[in-house]
Amino acid sequence: MKRLNPKYIRIAAYILVPLILILLIGGYVAYSKRGALLEKAIDKAKLKAKRDYNLDVKIGSAKFTGLSTVSFSDISIVPDGRDSLLNIKNFVVSVRIMPLVLGEVKLSDVVLQDGFISLVNKNGVKNFDFLFKKKKDSTATDTKADLSHLADNLINQLLYKIPDNLSLHNFRISFKSDSDQLKLLAQTALIKDGQLSSTIKVNDGEATWHFAGKMHPSDKDIDVMLYADGKKVELPIIEKKFNLKLNFDTLQTKLTEEDHSSGETRISGSWSVKNLLIRHPGISSTDIVLPAAAIDADVKVGTNYISIDSTSLIHIKKLTAHPYIKYTLNPVKIYELKLNTGWLNAADIFDSFPTGMFDALDGIQVAGKLNYHMNFYMDSSKPDDLIFDSGMDKDNFRILKFGRTDLTKLNSPFVYTPYEKGKPMAPHLIGPENPEFTPLQQISPNLRNAVMTAEDPSFYTNHGFVMEAIRKSIATDFKTKKYKRGGSGISQQLVKNAYLSREKTLSRKIEEILIVWLIENNRIMTKDRMLEVYFNIIEWGRNIYGIGEASHYYFGKSPSELSLGESIYLASIVPYPKGGLYAFQPDGTLRPGLHGYFNLIGKLMAMKGYTARDTNAYGFYEVRLREGLRRQIAPVDTATADSLMKQGGADDDGILPVVEEPVKRPNFFQRLFGKKDTTEEKAEEKLKQKEQTIKEQIKAQIEALKAEYKLKIDAVDTTGGRTRKDVRQEKRRLKDEEREKEKELKDKMP
Repeated sequence: MKRLNPKYIRIAAYILVPLILILLIGGYVAYSKRGALLEKAIDKAKLKAKRDYNLDVKIGSAKFTGLSTVSFSDISIVPDGRDSLLNIKNFVVSVRIMPLVLGEVKLSDVVLQDGFISLVNKNGVKNFDFLFKKKKDSTATDTKADLSHLADNLINQLLYKIPDNLSLHNFRISFKSDSDQLKLLAQTALIKDGQLSSTIKVNDGEATWHFAGKMHPSDKDIDVMLYADGKKVELPIIEKKFNLKLNFDTLQTKLTEEDHSSGETRISGSWSVKNLLIRHPGISSTDIVLPAAAIDADVKVGTNYISIDSTSLIHIKKLTAHPYIKYTLNPVKIYELKLNTGWLNAADIFDSFPTGMFDALDGIQVAGKLNYHMNFYMDSSKPDDLIFDSGMDKDNFRILKFGRTDLTKLNSPFVYTPYEKGKPMAPHLIGPENPEFTPLQQISPNLRNAVMTAEDPSFYTNHGFVMEAIRKSIATDFKTKKYKRGGSGISQQLVKNAYLSREKTLSRKIEEILIVWLIENNRIMTKDRMLEVYFNIIEWGRNIYGIGEASHYYFGKSPSELSLGESIYLASIVPYPKGGLYAFQPDGTLRPGLHGYFNLIGKLMAMKGYTARDTNAYGFYEVRLREGLRRQIAPVDTATADSLMKQGGADDDGILPVVEEPVKRPNFFQRLFGKKDTTEEKAEEKLKQKEQTIKEQIKAQIEALKAEYKLKIDAVDTTGGRTRKDVRQEKRRLKDEEREKEKELKDKMP
C-alpha cells in the first residue's frame, strides 16, 4: 500500500487546525452567551404571541442545565380576556445537536410535570380561536401550494416534535362547552428505548386508556395501539354532538415509511381496529359491529392531488379488496375510485359482513367464488360525462341456505305489510285469495309498458341494475348538491318494498343491491313474477296499495280496462304516489303541467312499438278522474299543484296535506236514533272481511309450517355415527327455527 506524501499531510494540518480552533472559539463564545441568547429568544417569542395572537405568555424561569438542555418553570398562556389556556409547572427539553447545526430542531428528551391545557367554548367565545386565524403574508401570490411539499413538511415537523425520550406526569387536557365536557388526565406517559407506555384517566375515572407500542420518530418507524382497561374505548361527546355512536376495543396505527422525491410524497402505513361499533341514522338504525378491519395503505401526495394507491389492501375479516382513490384539486376537481376484490370464496365474503348491517341476509349460506369490481371517474367540470361501472362475476356460485329472510317467498302467495314512517299499515294478501290482486296478464299492456318505459325500460333484459340511470342520477345529485332521486330500477324498487324496511340508510341501500343481485343472478324469481308482484304491492296514493285498488280508486275500472292516457298518468305518480290527486283539476281533467310528460313517455313507447305515434299527447285529454273524487280537488294555482305533486314520495319523510275520502256525516234522524251511516257500515264491513281473509290465510300458513317441520324433525338422521346428543341438538334447532318462523307469521296478523 502506497504511503501518503508527508507534504500533503502537513498541508491538510495547516488547513484543519485553524478551522478547529475557530469552531472551538465560536462554540465557547456561543456557550458563554447562551443565557443571554435564550432570554432574547423568549422575549421575541412573547412579543410575537402578543402581537399576532393576543396571547399573554409568562415563564417563571428559564435556564440551560446542560449543553443542549433548557429547564423552564411556571409557564402560562392566557388569551386576552379569555380563560387560561395552558399552565405547566416544570418543563425540561433537550434538542439533538446535529439537526440543530443543520437548522432543524429535533427534540431529544422531554420531561414534563404537573400541567394542563384547558379548551373552553362558552356562549360562542373560545379561548383557542387564535388557532384558526390566518397569518398575513404580504408576499402571498395566487400560486397554488405544492401539496407534496406541504405533506412532507407536516409529517417531518410532527415527527421532530416527538422526543426520543419522554417522561410525562400528571398532564391534564379538558374541553368544556355549553353542553359538553371531556377530561383527560395523563398520569404517566413514557418513551424509553423506543417503547411508549401511558395511562390516561377519562372523565375523572370513568375509563382508563392506554397508548402503548413502538415509537422511533427519528427513523419514521411508529407502531402505536390505543385500548382501554376492561371496556371499549368510547367518546360520548361524539355521540352527543354528531349523533354518532362509536367505540372499539383497540385501534392501531403504523407508520413504516415516508419519502419525498420527484415531486411526490409517499407514505406507507397501516391502520386497524378490532370490534368497531358504529351507529348513525344515516348509516343504520341498529348497531353495526366489525370484529376486525384494517387497511395497509400506500398514500401518495403530489403537487395537486392525494391518492391511495392500488397496492393498498383493505381487510374486513376474511374479505380483502384493493382500493384506488384519487382526488385532484386543481385546475378542476377530479374524483377517481376503483375497487377490485379478485376471486374470493363466496362464503368468506358473506361471513365477513358486519354484524347488524344486513338483517335480511343474516345466516345465509353460500358456496362458489365471486369477484367484485367497480370503476368511478368524474371531472367536476363535466359531471354528465362521468364514468361508472360496477359488477360482480361468479364462478359456480350457489345459495345453500337462506338466512333470516327466504328470498323465494314472493313466488307464492304472501302477506305484505306496508310501513308509513316506521309504523305498520294494514297488511295485504298478495295472491288469488285477495279480490284486489291482479295477475300480470290481467293488467293492461298500456300500463305495463308505460311503467316500464318510465321506471326501467330494459327491465326484461337487465340483471337488476340500470347503469345509465345510476350514472345520470349521480350526475344530477352532484349538480344540484342534494339527493333528488336514485337510479333504482323495478327490481330494486320491488326488493325495497317486499323485503326491507323503508329507512333511508346506507346499510339498507347496500342490502337492497345485494338482494337484487342474488335474485337476478340465481334465477330465484322470473321477470314476469317480479313485475306481477311489483304492480300489486307498490303504493299508488295515500293508503292505496296495488294496481287493483289504484285502478278502481282513480278511474272506477279494472286494471285490464286502463287506457293509454290513464296508464301514463299512473306511471307518472309512481315516484310521488301521495301527490297523485294533485295532478287533477276540480273538473277531473289533468293539469297542463303533465302535458309534456305524456308526450315524452308516449313518444318513447312509440319508438319501442308499444303504441302508435300520436299528435294528441297520447291520451292526455281523455283522462278523467272518477266523479266521486272530483269534489275533493281544491282549486289551487298551477305552481302549488306541481309542488304538491312532487312531495310525499315513497321514501319521503315530509308531511303532505292529506286529501282524504269524504266521510258522510249522519243526518239529523240518524244522530237522533243512533243509526250509523250505511257508507261507514260498508267500509267497516269491507275492512273486517279483508282482515278476516288475511287471518285465515296466515293460520293456514302456520298449519302448513307445523306440518312441514314435523316431517323434518321425524326425518332427522339417527344413523351414520351420530350420537343421541347430536340428534337432540338437531331436533332442537329445527324446533327453534319453526317457532321463529311461526312468530314472524303471527306478527303479521291484523
